[in-house]
Amino acid sequence: MYSRTVVITRGAMIGALYVVLVLSFQPFSYGPAQLRIAEALTILPCLWFEAIPGLFVGCLVANIFGGYGPIDIFLGSAATLAAAVLTYAAPNRLLAAAAPVAVNGIVVGVYLSVLTGASPLYSISGVAAGEAVACFGLGIPLAALLERARPSWIYGQK
Repeated sequence: MYSRTVVITRGAMIGALYVVLVLSFQPFSYGPAQLRIAEALTILPCLWFEAIPGLFVGCLVANIFGGYGPIDIFLGSAATLAAAVLTYAAPNRLLAAAAPVAVNGIVVGVYLSVLTGASPLYSISGVAAGEAVACFGLGIPLAALLERARPSWIYGQK
């Protein structure tokens, strides 16, 4: 069992890394067609429960800088929270990666279509496609790499 300090620190690091990645790739991180590299981290609830609040807070902070206002800040973060919980509960990595693609694709895609005037189909497919690249293309390999590394001070049981 890990100390609270390790658990809180790991969650905070995930949240901070999420913000850094979103802001570092800012031109691609916002809008109805987005590729949010930070969404690769949404697979981490498969490994650590504390990734759930870390992702929620990281998304909340990152969306403050997006320019889409309170709807994006709060509804987008709530969608990430829901996706993280579903990822944690998923029985395998493929379903775990599918949760953020589906939840964020629909929720974020719908409200971005309203906020930007883009067609719902364009917005939903644009967000979902970016999520799929991040979650399946980057997130699953990231989880496998972290699982193989297994440093005892950072690896915990679900």
